[in-house]
Amino acid sequence: MKTYGEINERIRQKKAVVYTAEEVIDLVRSKGAEKAAEQVDVVTTGTFGAMCSSGAFLNFGHSDPPIRMTDIRLNGVEAYGGLAAVDTYIGATAVRENGGEFGYGGGHVIEELIAGNKVRLRAWGPGTDCYVRKDIDTYITLDDINEAYLFNPRNCYQNYASATNTLDRTLYTYMGKLLPRMKNVTYSTSGQLSPLLNDPHLETIGGGTRIFLGGGEGYVAWQGTQFNASAPERNGVPTTGARTLALIGDMKQMDREYVRGMEMYRYGTSLAIGIGIPIPILNADVMKRAAVSDEELYTNLVDYSVTEKSRAVLGQYSYAELRSGSINHEGHKIRTSPLSSYRKARQVAEKLKNWIEHGEFLLTESTFKFPETGGVKPLEVRR
Repeated sequence: MKTYGEINERIRQKKAVVYTAEEVIDLVRSKGAEKAAEQVDVVTTGTFGAMCSSGAFLNFGHSDPPIRMTDIRLNGVEAYGGLAAVDTYIGATAVRENGGEFGYGGGHVIEELIAGNKVRLRAWGPGTDCYVRKDIDTYITLDDINEAYLFNPRNCYQNYASATNTLDRTLYTYMGKLLPRMKNVTYSTSGQLSPLLNDPHLETIGGGTRIFLGGGEGYVAWQGTQFNASAPERNGVPTTGARTLALIGDMKQMDREYVRGMEMYRYGTSLAIGIGIPIPILNADVMKRAAVSDEELYTNLVDYSVTEKSRAVLGQYSYAELRSGSINHEGHKIRTSPLSSYRKARQVAEKLKNWIEHGEFLLTESTFKFPETGGVKPLEVRR
C-alpha cells in the first residue's frame, strides 16, 4: 500500500518511478502486478480526439462606454449572450454563419485564441441606462481578455462503440464517413492508453483530480454528462459508452498542439483535445487495472444506418483487432480507421510523465467520488 502523500514526496524529490500506460504492460507481464506495484509510483494515460461537448467561458472586460452583450459573434461564430454583460460561453460545435459545409466553428475559435491569434468580436445589446452602448466591433486576443477557461461538460468517454454502415449509400456522421455495405469501420479511443479504461471504476479519479488538459493543468470538476455506471462489461471494463468527466482548465496555460478545431465533413465542427490523467499506484489491484492491454479491451460494433436510439450491435472486437487496420466480420475483411490519434495520445502520456519525473506536477486525491450505479435516461417525446 502507498499513499498520495508518499507518492507526492517522491515526486518532490524527483525520485518517482513513472511509466506510461503503454510502457507498464510489459512490466506487469514480466514481474506480475504485486512486484510492479512496489516499483511503480504513477502510471500516466493519454487520449486525443474529438470532444464535442466542450467549450470556453470568456470575459472580455468592459468597453468605454460599456455594453451589455446579448448577441455575440466570434469570427462569425455565435457565442452565448445570456450571461452577465461581458461574459460568454462558446461551444465547440457552434458553426459560423454562412459557413458552407460546417467548415469553421467554435472549436476553431478556441484554437485560434490559444494560438495567440486575433479574433474578431462583434456584439449587440439593447442599450440601457447603465450599459448605453448598443454595438461593438473589435478584435481580441487571449492576452487582452480577463478570464478564459475551458469548461467541458463531457470529455474522456469511457469506451465508445465502433461504427459501420449496412446501407447502400454513404453516411456522414460524428463517427466520420461510413462507406456503404460495411466497407469500413471507424472507432474513437486510444485503447490501452485511454484514461478511464485504465481505471474502469474510477478508484483514483474523482472531483478535484489534477490532470493534463490541452497542454496545461486542469481538473476534474464533476461527473460528465451522460455518465453511465451500469454499462455491460467484459474483462472488468465497459464495452460501450459509460463513464464521462466534466473538465476545467485555464486556456492561458494551454498549447495549440493539444487543442485543435475540427471539421467533421457534412456533419459539423468539434474540438480535439489532449487529455492525460495520472494514476497513482496505491496497490497491486490498481496496478493490474492500469496495465490493461488492447487485447483485453473490447467495444461493440454498431450499425449507424439504424436511425433509432438503440442501434443494432453486430459484434464485439478488441482494440488490438481494430488498431491492426482490419477486422474479420462473418468471413469478410473490413478496413478500420481511428478518429482519435494514438500518436498524440502517446505524446500526452509522455509529456505528463515528464512533468511528474521532474517534480513539476503533483497528484491530488479526489475530494468526492462519482456514482457507482445508475444509467442514462432517454428523452421522452410527449404531446
